[in-house]
Formats: sequence, C-alpha cells, structure tokens
Amino acid sequence: MTSTSPSRRTSLAGTLSRPCRSIGPAASVLALLLAGAAQAATATFDDLALPPESYWNGAAGEGGFLSGDVFFANDYNSDWDSWSGFAYSNRTDIRIAGMEGQYNAIAGSGQGGSPNYAVAFVGWETPPAVTFPAPQGLSGLYVTNCNYAYDDMLGGSPFSKKFGGQEGDDEDWFKLTITGLDEAGQVTGEVEFYLADLRFADNSLDYILETWAFVDLTSLGIVRTLQFHLDSSDQGLFGMNTPGYFCLDTIVPRTGDLPVAEQEPPVDSDEMAAIPARADNLSSQSSARP
Repeated sequence: MTSTSPSRRTSLAGTLSRPCRSIGPAASVLALLLAGAAQAATATFDDLALPPESYWNGAAGEGGFLSGDVFFANDYNSDWDSWSGFAYSNRTDIRIAGMEGQYNAIAGSGQGGSPNYAVAFVGWETPPAVTFPAPQGLSGLYVTNCNYAYDDMLGGSPFSKKFGGQEGDDEDWFKLTITGLDEAGQVTGEVEFYLADLRFADNSLDYILETWAFVDLTSLGIVRTLQFHLDSSDQGLFGMNTPGYFCLDTIVPRTGDLPVAEQEPPVDSDEMAAIPARADNLSSQSSARP
C-alpha cells in the first residue's frame, strides 16, 4: 500500500515550522502521574547530562546507564566501534540521513518537547533490556522512529527496500515487540506495536511513524525487566534489512489505585493528526495484524 505519512523530504519547510509538542494538559497529567509514583521507578532521560546536539553510546565501556533508578543495558564493541542495546541523545536535526541519523529521533526532540531520549539498537545477540530496581507495574512508554530507520523505510537504500515498493502496493511493516519478565526471569506477556504499517486496504491509513506515540504496557502486569525486539517485512539472507533502531522516552509507572484509563498520559491532538492512521491502530493492542 502507498504510505501517505508526510515526508520531510517533500515538505521540509512545513515539518520544520511545526512546533514541538507544548507543555500543556497532557504534560501536566504526566507530571501528576510521575509525582504520584514515588514508590515506583520512572525514566525520562532528562537527568542525564549531554553537551548540545550530542549523544552517549557507551564508548567508554560503562555497560549501560541509569535514568532515575532504571538501568538501560549497553554493549559497546571497541574493535568494531559499534554498540547495541541503549544509547541516549539530545540531537534534534531531522534532516540527517543514513547511519549518521541513528542517534536522531525523527520527532525532532524528546517526548513532549523534552531534550533527551533513548535510542535502541537491536543487535545480533542480546536484545535491548531495561531493568527496574524492583518489580513494578507499568502504564506504558513512548516510542518513535530514528532518522536512519525512517529514511530507509521512506525511500529505500542499497541495503533495504522502499516501504510500499516502487508502485506503492507492497504491504510492508516494521514491528516492535516489548516482552515483560518477572523477578524470576519468566515472561509475563508481550505487547506489539507497529512503527510502520502499510497493509491497510485504505491507503490513507498507511503510516511510517514520525511522532511520539504512547504504548500501553498495563497488560504485562508486574515486571522487573523489559526486553525489546524488532521485526520487519523486509528480510534478507542475514535477517531483517530494515535498520534495527527505534527511540524511546518517558517510561510511566502504574500509580497505586488509579484506574488504568486515568494513568495513561493522553496524546496531544496535533500529534495524532500528524499520523495518517486510525487511533486504534496506534494502540499497542492492535492484534489484527500478524
């Protein structure tokens, strides 16, 4: 199906002139939720110091980092000058393409216009993992694409295909699976979310995500660890051709006795309007797709 997600290549001026999400009612609700979660760990990455327009990728061999009390694993290979797991960034330029764009969120900032966010790369061995200081329930977290993956899906590269194909009829997809693990390392559940989905009968619903979207994780129950996996319709001899990256921000814990519906931070209407897809498809509960 043909993707109708707005292309910053073809409408760059409009994209750059669009303001970042303002700190309005949604952020106010989020602040109240985080304030009410004193006994649960949360992560926003804004407690991490970075020079302007820079990133951390574990090059000094630290093995990971903490945001709040939440640990994000990182594996840096000095022989190959490569990393997997989690990095963090405050880069804002949505025009940087190719592998140099691996540290850039396509949304142009962190969730809610915040400066910092995490970048995940799913390598060949251990999946990216987030570990909480104690088992807890989660309301959810926010995700978006990075420039590198977004550009490859939008236009293709020597190593990966243009999503939708040359005629726009290929039913392509890019899927994130989040797995919850309890204290004993047993799986509590899985949540699937599509970072790109071009399989709708109505082409106007096709999208490649370019804003922050909330993923509901309440169905995972009480977890100690989250693991992240990526899959794509574009496969080659050595596995997935689509660059195995995504960006993550604002992990929101469940807050005591609040009903689940009151815990989920709302998504601003302008953010939803920027994604030409049904609201129910942006929910992590979309189970109509393989």
